[in-house]
Amino acid sequence: MSTTSIKIPILARVEGEGALNLEIKDNRIEKLQLRIYESPRLFEKFLEGRGYEELLDLVARICGICPVAYQMSAAHAVESLFGVNPGPWVREMRRLFYCGEWLESHNLHIHFLAAPDFFGYSSALAMAKDYPEVIKRGMRLQGLGNSIMRLLGARSVHPVGACIGGFFRAPTYKEVVTLLNSLREGLQDAEALIRWAATLPLPKSASQQDFICVALQHPLEYPMNEGNITSDKGLNITAAEFEQYFQEYQVPYSTALQCTLQGKDYLVGPLARVNLNYHHLPENIKGIIKETGIHFPSKNMYHSIVARAIEVCYGIMEAIRILESYQLPAQSFIHVQPKAGIGFSCTEAPRGILWHRYEITEAGMIKSADIVSPTSQNQYRIEEDLRLSLEHDGLNRSDDILRLQSEMIIRNYDPCISCSTHFLDLRVNRL
Repeated sequence: MSTTSIKIPILARVEGEGALNLEIKDNRIEKLQLRIYESPRLFEKFLEGRGYEELLDLVARICGICPVAYQMSAAHAVESLFGVNPGPWVREMRRLFYCGEWLESHNLHIHFLAAPDFFGYSSALAMAKDYPEVIKRGMRLQGLGNSIMRLLGARSVHPVGACIGGFFRAPTYKEVVTLLNSLREGLQDAEALIRWAATLPLPKSASQQDFICVALQHPLEYPMNEGNITSDKGLNITAAEFEQYFQEYQVPYSTALQCTLQGKDYLVGPLARVNLNYHHLPENIKGIIKETGIHFPSKNMYHSIVARAIEVCYGIMEAIRILESYQLPAQSFIHVQPKAGIGFSCTEAPRGILWHRYEITEAGMIKSADIVSPTSQNQYRIEEDLRLSLEHDGLNRSDDILRLQSEMIIRNYDPCISCSTHFLDLRVNRL
């Protein structure tokens, strides 16, 4: 009888801090714990007693990488409660705003967090010595995302331009033309990115897994701000019905809540979105995907990086479409009148669906808030992936090899750990 304990004290190249504990007995995993040990951030409690006008600036601070997602979910939830529709101009600008965040977040993950794993480098800096053009392309594409976020948010980190009812300021024609030219130049980079991502030496072991994909679906477009919550197993619900199907719960080894869909793990994020919304992609992107030989829907978790590349290209094309028909509005936001009640919303953050619920008083004060982040939803799925993949490849390998594989699996989900605390210290105990 052999026992082993492996501990990864901190996971590098992810956003936030966490750890992984493994206990192995007789070549089987007895215990696997994805431990998130960042202090609870209590953002939902911070919101209580604040006015709805403060909400977007506050929730933007939850994440420095995806503040737009938190702002958009919050705005839609409050507006649904107040019974207002800001109109087509605001709708298009919010979609553009989201394009910027997808570009910024996806390119950070692809080029600086994940890519070194596939080439055996410890960091993007080390990889840049041998692949300088790959890293430069990532910086160019990420820069485009930052530019879009600044256009509407005044700055790309914790933007301040969005408000309930729209945006405080409309971009000028000059600003739009300048950005539009940059996006057109960047489209070639984005198309090349899909082809490059499809050639990465993806691990073969345990790549095909049986998991549930969950994402928004909209009848007319690839989803960002709007749509029903759906799955590839037949789920189709509104944001207001979320709590009837999804259950959050606390595990003793983590400061983050986990979430299940009727007791089962599920996947949110780029791969789930592409799997469920492939039909909404532009034909030229479908043509590039066909060239690669990769087929969607896919249950190969490592195709997540290809899905991110696809969404980078889509984000640029969608931003170009929106800006080519840009018109200055008579007003960039509408005034709203608060009323008491509960509002719900779900939008597609870079990492997957982000659900918000707010109870607001007649005076416009936040009475309670509930936020379910994509990373907390993916945690159970990550643990199942680790269990399946490590056992499939064999647990009698060295602790260093198990550690490297575990880190790669976790990074593949692009977890934003700080968002999930309301990452890798790998500890393996061979019993």
